[in-house]
Amino acid sequence: MSGGFEGQDAQPAATLPAVVARVTALADRLGVPHAAVFDVGRLSAACGVPEAVAASLLRGRPAGEPDVQARFLQRLDLLRRTRLKPNGRRHTQQEIADGAGMSRQQAGALINGDRRPTMEHCDAIQRFFRVHAGFLTAEDPEALAGALRHTEQELLQQLADRERAAAGPEDPLERLLLDHGVRGIAWRAAQLPTDQHRDKVAEWLDMLLESVKRPES
Repeated sequence: MSGGFEGQDAQPAATLPAVVARVTALADRLGVPHAAVFDVGRLSAACGVPEAVAASLLRGRPAGEPDVQARFLQRLDLLRRTRLKPNGRRHTQQEIADGAGMSRQQAGALINGDRRPTMEHCDAIQRFFRVHAGFLTAEDPEALAGALRHTEQELLQQLADRERAAAGPEDPLERLLLDHGVRGIAWRAAQLPTDQHRDKVAEWLDMLLESVKRPES
């Protein structure tokens, strides 16, 4: 296998405070305790960032960023400890090697830190453990922001469900808007990087709205 980590696109660390702020606002609106949405143990297991580092980043404090190989070893160790076999035991080096399509010697060298991983190695191991692309390579702030985005989506869904239950709309247009989480869509659209992306969202919404006609009065 060949290749390396050079040239990876990484989201700026500034993204994390913005996600934290949005999740905090949603939690406050829903009355969800901050301890629940910012549970560092759960977030660490979801993204691979050590609990102490996650706690520091959530407080807005800098945390030492390991080099690429150290980060790989850190995240791989977490996967082996938390993504267990059905019998509760860790996957063996041979099982990882077979599942990732490499030799046992290759897998052992990677696990023991004797060989620098390539992107191909990372992709194969991520597929074996069924985690998202970038789990083994994303910088800590980026990885933590990704885990919090999942929390944000869950909170947005809770908010949409609550407002739908409270409104109970009879008008088909209003029902369509709530069924498609219009506030959630607007929130997501605000995060898109360009006007072109937002235009595509608007086109999609126009198609939906044309399919429902407001009753004539």
